[in-house]
Amino acid sequence: MQLLMSPASPFVRKVRVLIREAGIDGIEEINVSTTPLATDPAVMAANPAGKIPALVRDDGPALYDSRVITRYLDAQAGAGLYPAARLWEVLTVEATADAMLDAAVLMVYEARFRAPEMQSADWVEGQWGKVSRAVTALNEKWMSHLSGPLDMGQIAVACALSYLDFRHPGRDWRGANPALADWYAEFATRDSMVGTAPA
Repeated sequence: MQLLMSPASPFVRKVRVLIREAGIDGIEEINVSTTPLATDPAVMAANPAGKIPALVRDDGPALYDSRVITRYLDAQAGAGLYPAARLWEVLTVEATADAMLDAAVLMVYEARFRAPEMQSADWVEGQWGKVSRAVTALNEKWMSHLSGPLDMGQIAVACALSYLDFRHPGRDWRGANPALADWYAEFATRDSMVGTAPA
């Protein structure tokens, strides 16, 4: 199998961390250069939306959307990162992390791909509001889950928080969320996180 990817993508990173945590071998990571305005042909062939990650399989059509890929790889490996006993909680935490990432990525796109005269500071702050509310919810409602056995929700949250540091270093998500900040500081030391950190 081939994973079409860019190491800077937080959605890709979720998949790469799972691969390492699950001890999955045999997936070739193919680095592609793709943007919303210039899609790599290989990505377009695998995913009609032109987004990464995409998992090109040997025995079936390509899979896309990070949550689809992680569920598939977890099932193939029997890694148990979507445990049945906590499935709805895991999926909700993962969805919260993905919502954070959607908003944080759109903030980057606003500055990178829109002409300065078309950019909206109010729109950017609206996106950050989504991020901030999600971080607060994780800190206030989900710490017992995040502190439990490893699952995909934890991986997604760690990748999302890392992306905030990577692309939005001037935004202080830690100050009002000390429990989450402490949790992340420890989780970020895992080999799977260190080995996939964007440069």
